[in-house]
Amino acid sequence: MKRAGMAGLGIAGTKMARGFPGIPENIPSFTGPAAAHTMIDMNEKKTGLSVIGPYGEWAASLTESQLPSLSFRRKEWGNLKKWRRAADMRVRERMAIPDIGGMPDVLVEKQYTHDGLHIEELSWRLPYGRPTNAIFLKPAGAREPLPGILAFHDHGAIKYFGARKITRTGDDRHPMMEDHQNRYYGGRAWANELARRGYAVLVPDAFPFASRRVMMRDVPEELRTGLNDDDPEDPKNIAAYNAWAAGHESTMAKSLFCAGTTWPGVFFAEDRIALDILSARRDVLKDKIGCGGLSGGGMRTVFAGGLDSRIKCAVAVGFMTTWKDFCVNKSHTHTWMVYVPVLPNELDFPEILGLRVPLPTLVLNNKDDDLFTLPGMNAADEILREVFRMAGGADKYRCSFYPGPHKFDADMQREAFDWFDRWLK
Repeated sequence: MKRAGMAGLGIAGTKMARGFPGIPENIPSFTGPAAAHTMIDMNEKKTGLSVIGPYGEWAASLTESQLPSLSFRRKEWGNLKKWRRAADMRVRERMAIPDIGGMPDVLVEKQYTHDGLHIEELSWRLPYGRPTNAIFLKPAGAREPLPGILAFHDHGAIKYFGARKITRTGDDRHPMMEDHQNRYYGGRAWANELARRGYAVLVPDAFPFASRRVMMRDVPEELRTGLNDDDPEDPKNIAAYNAWAAGHESTMAKSLFCAGTTWPGVFFAEDRIALDILSARRDVLKDKIGCGGLSGGGMRTVFAGGLDSRIKCAVAVGFMTTWKDFCVNKSHTHTWMVYVPVLPNELDFPEILGLRVPLPTLVLNNKDDDLFTLPGMNAADEILREVFRMAGGADKYRCSFYPGPHKFDADMQREAFDWFDRWLK
């Protein structure tokens, strides 16, 4: 049963291990058949071949014969306000965003100063699951309200960690997080670096990561595969949990669909609560708020930045392509968390972020990113560029390509922070 249950992870898991850190080579569920993995890499380099074999061309043809019905690029959508109203409503319907109540009470668990920053460890309880933990950072001694940033951590196939992936709150970092930041963030905790530049930064744990993760004690024993919640900070236990959580992701996605919602819908509902909390702080300029993140954080930026106009500046890093690229080439490298059934008929993936037009928007890509094809990233850039141009906001959009693999390194951070400075300060 265990082998059959994990079979669906074979090729996908192997590809994710290359694209993300944290999956040890000795976890059988993630090694997958090497020959099949090699075949996928070869297929991607040949034209006309797809990750779903002979069905790829047919599947792509279902939506590529004409522009999506709610695309602003269609001639009938000449009025920006009417288009945004119609498209925004449809995206929300397709995401089936759950009602999770109003802003909860926020507890300050700890507050202290570290490396020139005032840091607060926060928590709040939603109507379901365990409390959400979050980290808030701003320059120590700041007296006036500051521009705010909702900082989204990545997925990384590491569900044990959340906000800790992009923050540093002391000198005793977990060694796995030190490695994570070295490999993907140029050795920097980018939320700290941004706070030092004069921002109030909130970093919440996402569903179901870190404080919001699914614990072994909370699922039926037959699903635990011998794991428990003992000695949680041990790297071997963390690696085993991350492998289990990757397999459990398909179960979570199917259950959410059966509940009448979607993973992006749950993300957005919880990120909207975090934005409520950030906006309500007296030390934050509520009309000067941005958001951003790498990978899974870039994906959350697409939805939050596209649907919530309180976000005045958005920076999506390492997560921009088209639905066709996902369909034909790259669905096997991605989490269940991105998909919104039926929506590709109505909007292409970049157009979700384009809903914010003409608010300032920056997209940062890596030319050698294994998670997307370069033609897919270029096509997404062309779509967003056209949407912003048609809406009279060409100067509010920028897309940059950097050499190298999936990352948000120091050079990319510099451009992102300068973009925030330009529009929020």
